[in-house]
Amino acid sequence: MREASVGHQCPECVSEGRRTQRSARTAFGGSAAGRQGYVTKTLIALNVLVAVIGVALYGVDTLIPSGGFFTGQTRLSVFGGVVGPSIIWPTDQGDVIYTGIYGGGYYRLITAMFIHYGIIHLAFNMWALWAVGRALEATLGRIRFAALYLLAGLGGNVAALLISPNAVSAGASTAIFGLFAAFFVIARRLGSDTRQIVMLLVINLVITFTLPGVSWAGHVGGLVAGGLVAAILAYAPRNNRTLVQVVGCAVVLVALIGLTLASSNITT
Repeated sequence: MREASVGHQCPECVSEGRRTQRSARTAFGGSAAGRQGYVTKTLIALNVLVAVIGVALYGVDTLIPSGGFFTGQTRLSVFGGVVGPSIIWPTDQGDVIYTGIYGGGYYRLITAMFIHYGIIHLAFNMWALWAVGRALEATLGRIRFAALYLLAGLGGNVAALLISPNAVSAGASTAIFGLFAAFFVIARRLGSDTRQIVMLLVINLVITFTLPGVSWAGHVGGLVAGGLVAAILAYAPRNNRTLVQVVGCAVVLVALIGLTLASSNITT
């Protein structure tokens, strides 16, 4: 027998109660387990892990680019950053050719989200992810938050490819800007104060357009994609909410894939 608040219950009764009890959900249909912030912590761990792997493979230059932050390329960013044409990287053993997106290296649209230009770039983005990501994950739930993050990052990378295909860009900031936009959209939906997130957005946009070497297209693209996905998640009708959210996110994904393929076909 299992001890209960009043008396005791048999194990079969406890199991049946757990099976039939409805799990707690967020305001937007997500699992309340998002309050633990597991996705946010996992994303931070992946970004740090990629930095460690970069040092192990290519040396400490991946943490301190010789050409300066956002302007100096590292072998890691050349390997996995967003760029259209293929890139030749000279080594002591000869030139290494890294296939660009136009050559079929579509993986770059994902890997670029986890590659940074040095330790400062990494630290700033991870701080922003920790500050905003946990709140969004708790509000949306784990799966919806993960979809938001990945689609925002993908949207920013596709925008960077369309606007500056010959420039290598990388960083989690495409997804981070999407989280900023999502925070604003969801706060408005819940009737919360948005002044702080608006101020944060303004400051980051000023930095984006004034600091040399920053991919403004990636940041703005992530901002737009994140805001759009957040609107789909926040304003989906309660009836068939999950279906509407899934279909809406799928449409965004298909549109981004279409833009990438169209850009590749036009160039080639």
